[in-house]
Amino acid sequence: MTDISGVCPDRFASVKDAFAANFTDAPEGLNEQAARFSVCIEGETVIDLWGGRADAAGTRAFGADTLVPVFSTGKAIMALMIATCVERGLLAYEDTVASHWPAFGQAGKDQLTVGQLMSHQSGLPGFSETVDPTIWFDRTAVLDQLCAQAPMWVPGTASGYHPITIGYLAGELFRIVDGRSMGTALRQDLALPFDLDLWIGLPETEHARVAQLRKPSAAPDLGVIDAVKKAAFLDRGSAPGGRGSTEWRMMEIPSANMHATAVAIARMMSILANGGGLDDRSILSPDVVAQATRERIRGVDRVVPFDISWAAGYMRNETLDIFGTSPDAVGHCGWGGSFAMADAANRVSAGYVMTRQSPHLVGDPRAVRLVQALYAAL
Repeated sequence: MTDISGVCPDRFASVKDAFAANFTDAPEGLNEQAARFSVCIEGETVIDLWGGRADAAGTRAFGADTLVPVFSTGKAIMALMIATCVERGLLAYEDTVASHWPAFGQAGKDQLTVGQLMSHQSGLPGFSETVDPTIWFDRTAVLDQLCAQAPMWVPGTASGYHPITIGYLAGELFRIVDGRSMGTALRQDLALPFDLDLWIGLPETEHARVAQLRKPSAAPDLGVIDAVKKAAFLDRGSAPGGRGSTEWRMMEIPSANMHATAVAIARMMSILANGGGLDDRSILSPDVVAQATRERIRGVDRVVPFDISWAAGYMRNETLDIFGTSPDAVGHCGWGGSFAMADAANRVSAGYVMTRQSPHLVGDPRAVRLVQALYAAL
């Protein structure tokens, strides 16, 4: 039996049971090595459960301060950081990206709006030509190539999930209008003031706290493979490589290398679930929350084989049914099974992290089991 720590009121005993079951009889044999599930209701942390071992050898307990790489779940935080720029009047979702960043407007991208960029409509899910995977460690080289590159479809006509490139594009837009890197702003404006263990770019001094992951036993199902999907996921240079994990953790890639605790994710997402506030302080106005979370495009995605309703950086629940009962709930999933969600209708937010990864791109069955148990108890 896995020792489970944390807090869970009796009202939510079924959630704790579901969490425990993920260590023993999870669907498809995806038994946990370690995991954490945290829930905020009306901005207050109500459930915070963790258990397991933080390393593959089983010598280190997973604790309250253990960090986990959450990969694309960090896109939910990235989208919220862009929303803070809208709140401060530095950006508007209907601005063209090129009005702030003229170099981006090359090769037919001059009319793409910020809202379209954030909803994966730019046509830049990867590099159209094969690149060395070490290019990702050179931010300037990545941005120069993406700015010059022609989109793989007419911008604004379809969504095509951008696994990594969206982090460089949104990160640079943030840097241009704010003056700081997104990782620096996250630490200064939100993580430190609200004690949120969230990192875009993890200093080496924190690396000893990071849990060890067990990679998926199979590749994700991308459906019929074409040039767009190859550029996004399958080409040799579609993901960072050629450097060690230390350098990768230290890089600021808002779309791909966030390190976090589940409770920090849940608290950050509570901003969207509670009208823009966190701990009685206004972060976003209700109007900006509405702009950030409304549908921007809907349809079968060009990269991942799902019918997705995209908001400005968030997957909307309406077509996925994985973020609770409200169609207007939003969230994001990360490689291997992690997720973040916010449900304003029920004022619920949640974060889930784990160390045994699955091949599910969206809707890992362990996370779905936890959310279903949560909503059954509400």
